[in-house]
Amino acid sequence: MTDEAYSTNYLKYRSGNPIVRWLINSYFHKLEELLHTVKYESLLDAGCGEGEALKRLSPVLPSHVEGFDVDPQCVFFCQERYEKYYFTQQNIYSLPWRDNEFDVVLCLEVLEHLERPDEALHELLRVSRLSVILSVPREPWFLLGNIFRGKYLSTWGNHPEHIQHWNPKNLRRFLNVHAQCISMINAFPWTIAYCTKQGS
Repeated sequence: MTDEAYSTNYLKYRSGNPIVRWLINSYFHKLEELLHTVKYESLLDAGCGEGEALKRLSPVLPSHVEGFDVDPQCVFFCQERYEKYYFTQQNIYSLPWRDNEFDVVLCLEVLEHLERPDEALHELLRVSRLSVILSVPREPWFLLGNIFRGKYLSTWGNHPEHIQHWNPKNLRRFLNVHAQCISMINAFPWTIAYCTKQGS
């Protein structure tokens, strides 16, 4: 598989821009700090892409890790990259796992791509026992950052695959309809949300 086959999200992590690299490293550092506070033995990476989050967060991951993506190329790439983890191709709206199957469900940079994020969140909460950790681009700063970098100018900085746009206010409102939002972390230009099931 060549770099041209990788997603734009994967290529982002290999940016030559030192500011972009610093922001990405800070984002993963905050995720790692958050996972340090959670006692868990199993994790599901929902929308795992090429598995970059698993690489960056490896110091705090449990022994039981599974991941899924809608893209079969990503699943194949991850399985080749991580022999000790298990990956499958799945539809986020209808997951095959039992209720409470994983202690923690990680879902990074996915909700902005979904036509029905409420249905996806319902499934993620269903298969999680302790918590769901989400991240999304923090708008309008993500759009503005793209414009300043000369990216996606024809769509005013909007990535062509982003159909949902989240700021801290509407994200918290959305999450609290379906879950209990425990905390929201500013990982500029992303927002990280730590959620549990309602009533937990």
